[in-house]
Amino acid sequence: MNQRLQQFLNAENLTQTQLADRLGVAKASVSHILAGRNKPGYDFIVNLARQFPNLNLEWLIAGKGRMYKITGQEDGNSAPARPTDVISDPQEGDIFEIPQETSENQTDTPKIVKVVVFYDNGTFQEIV
Repeated sequence: MNQRLQQFLNAENLTQTQLADRLGVAKASVSHILAGRNKPGYDFIVNLARQFPNLNLEWLIAGKGRMYKITGQEDGNSAPARPTDVISDPQEGDIFEIPQETSENQTDTPKIVKVVVFYDNGTFQEIV
């Protein structure tokens, strides 16, 4: 995964420091992930997905598919969608759904709808 994260940084023309600032983490955290010393945690992945909603997390974590999610028609002539600072609604069938912030006035108790387990060999399993 560290190599794919580096590919993503190169594609976005971002430095480790810039990524750390956007995600609100220490530069050392990004450096350790890129060096392979640490695996990214859940909060890191969620923050990455929020900051870069068009990044395909399945590609980043498991190496499956393309770096960016395909939006619109896939005709081969369109460039990959670029990330924005806005969280987009997950598309039906997305493996990774990013939890939206909830209102403090909401009285309903949140319920767990999905758990994803990440293993140290780079694989993951979704438990519904």
